[in-house]
Amino acid sequence: MLRQLLITSIAVSAAAEPVYWNQFRGPNGSGTAPGFEPPVKFSPDKPAWKAAVPGAHSSPVVWESRLYLTGMENGRLTTLSLEAATGKMRWKRQLSEMPLARVHKASSPAASTPCVDADGIYVYFGSYGLVCYAHDGEEKWRRRIPTPKSMYGMSTSPIVNRDLLYLVLDNDANLPKSRLSQSKVIAVNKKTGRSNWETQRPYNRSGWSTPVLWKQKGETILVVFGNGRAYGYDAWTGTEEWYVNGFSRETIATPVIGDGRIYLSASRQGGWGEEKVDPLPFWEAVKPFDKNGDGRVGRDEITKNFTIPFRPELPIGHPGFGMPLPKDPKQRLKRQHGLFGWRDKNRDGFWTKEEFISDMMVGRGRPNLTAVRPGGRGDITESHVDWNLRTGIPEIPSPLYYQGRIYLVRAGGVLSSVDTEDGKVLYRERLDAPGQYSPSPIAANGHIYLVSSRGKISIVKAGDEFQVVNQINLKQAVPATPAMDEDTLYIRTSDHILAFR
Repeated sequence: MLRQLLITSIAVSAAAEPVYWNQFRGPNGSGTAPGFEPPVKFSPDKPAWKAAVPGAHSSPVVWESRLYLTGMENGRLTTLSLEAATGKMRWKRQLSEMPLARVHKASSPAASTPCVDADGIYVYFGSYGLVCYAHDGEEKWRRRIPTPKSMYGMSTSPIVNRDLLYLVLDNDANLPKSRLSQSKVIAVNKKTGRSNWETQRPYNRSGWSTPVLWKQKGETILVVFGNGRAYGYDAWTGTEEWYVNGFSRETIATPVIGDGRIYLSASRQGGWGEEKVDPLPFWEAVKPFDKNGDGRVGRDEITKNFTIPFRPELPIGHPGFGMPLPKDPKQRLKRQHGLFGWRDKNRDGFWTKEEFISDMMVGRGRPNLTAVRPGGRGDITESHVDWNLRTGIPEIPSPLYYQGRIYLVRAGGVLSSVDTEDGKVLYRERLDAPGQYSPSPIAANGHIYLVSSRGKISIVKAGDEFQVVNQINLKQAVPATPAMDEDTLYIRTSDHILAFR
């Protein structure tokens, strides 16, 4: 009887342990948390509070009564603490001025989300490295980390597990014949910042995904997405246990766990979510460069914003429209001429429609949502993959597992619901909220919260039928994934945090 009482007491105590939105996308990157009930209907003009914050693309995190986030203020990397109840600033800490790493125009030097636990706040800035603060704002330690070379800048976020802090440092400086890999995943002691282990990733170049922890049958696996592959590492030693192939060069989404599987999602390079892509919209997107209207784009028609389109739905000149180009005018023009020559097959100084669309799909990989079951070792691409889905795959937003379904939202405001047992698409519908989607979906209380980069929030009822319950237009840019607690939704806009409860 005494033994049973002790077991019951321990179980009740564990069940009562509070849950916090303590990292990117909340508990273990899941995008949901048990017992949370943020509002479904609210007025965009009547937040519980509104607080001005420095601009950035990192998401807010929550621990107990505090909200933590990072930003850029007057050219300095900044960490802030706000009262979750009122939005009042409790403290602000800034690093000294320093050279900032180059980032894509659509990103920020403060793109990585902090993580937090009872012992501290752990912040990663690609331009500097790791910094740890106490909850009162006192700096506990810092660790300088050379900035990895990256096409778009660093955005992977640290995660914490007991006494270890994990960070992925994939690097475009990786050389195929180099004995020493520039890409690696590290685990540091969260109390000191000193290395516990480092594992090289010799086949990886820059990536933007945040890892998750997959606990199974007495072992904990750190799942790390990288270009072309996802890897499972022993969380305590860094030993590589398995890998899964079949993804494109650009992996951004965070893996998610549910129904005993882990789900991995990546679009084709350039953001294309379909296996078969209609090339005509891409040709239509470059036709405005045809100034003389002869049905061709000439080398002499190259202008400042000329590039290869990745997202034809965006206007020319938008940071996400096409292949990034150097800022320096001479280097930019040199790169533009290189891009032009790539598609000018007969070297006559013109792009024709046929030339332009002939090789659009070459080397782009395949869009892929993969369901992986546990227990494998080595290459488990064939042995432990239950199914693949190759349609409606998002570029930036991570998948959401919720109540036995996977939800995917991609550019244009297209939402898919997927059965986790077989990968069957239950519905695929267009939200009345077009445009780009950078924030990832989150879920609570039977509803899915979807936020467009333009700031339109769509709240959809979870289930097998498409039902939009509410839409709210903030009419402000939203660069980051929202955070939640028991009754509040926290949304970061370009210059504020809004709390709705």
